[in-house]
Amino acid sequence: MSAQRRLVLASASPARLGLLRQAGLSPEVVVSGFDESRVTAPTPAELALALAEAKASLVAARPEVSGALVVGCDSVLELDGRALGKPADAEEAVARWKSMRGRVGVLQTGHCVHDTAAKRYASATASTLVRFGDPTDEEIAAYVASGEPLHVAGAFTLDGRSAPFIDGIDGDPGNVIGLSLPLLRRLLRRLDVAVTDLWT
Repeated sequence: MSAQRRLVLASASPARLGLLRQAGLSPEVVVSGFDESRVTAPTPAELALALAEAKASLVAARPEVSGALVVGCDSVLELDGRALGKPADAEEAVARWKSMRGRVGVLQTGHCVHDTAAKRYASATASTLVRFGDPTDEEIAAYVASGEPLHVAGAFTLDGRSAPFIDGIDGDPGNVIGLSLPLLRRLLRRLDVAVTDLWT
């Protein structure tokens, strides 16, 4: 039996780390430190993918991860054709929620897996429709005051305090939280790696 491959998550997101651990994986975390403001793309889906590829390739180039499988992800909310990342401040988070309520957005998460041993990578974007509820101004103010929306793409998360304000989704819930496990499995397959071989 061959030695188990190292898995490296190129993200500081505790939600992504939690999803991988729940799926039986034990990644090391190496944060890219990439400046996201340097990247532009024609569409939100392409932006999410470009950011994920940039983060994964930056970490994959480091000597300390030689031989590992490096996973990079980045999420943006697409609303009215615009890509919305983390809000800059509480004021922006309040305005964002007032514009989202009662509407449908698309959570786009770019995924990139680098096989540093084979010098190959595979990447794709997962898209999930999100139906926002109709929280009151008071509920929005209380949610923003919690601080949670300032740390997540789109100013909301499916696994936190904003869950009562999400009426439903169409697609993979993990993708909304930060990482699509089914897409990760398919990308690993393209690199001739079975996700079951990475179980710990």
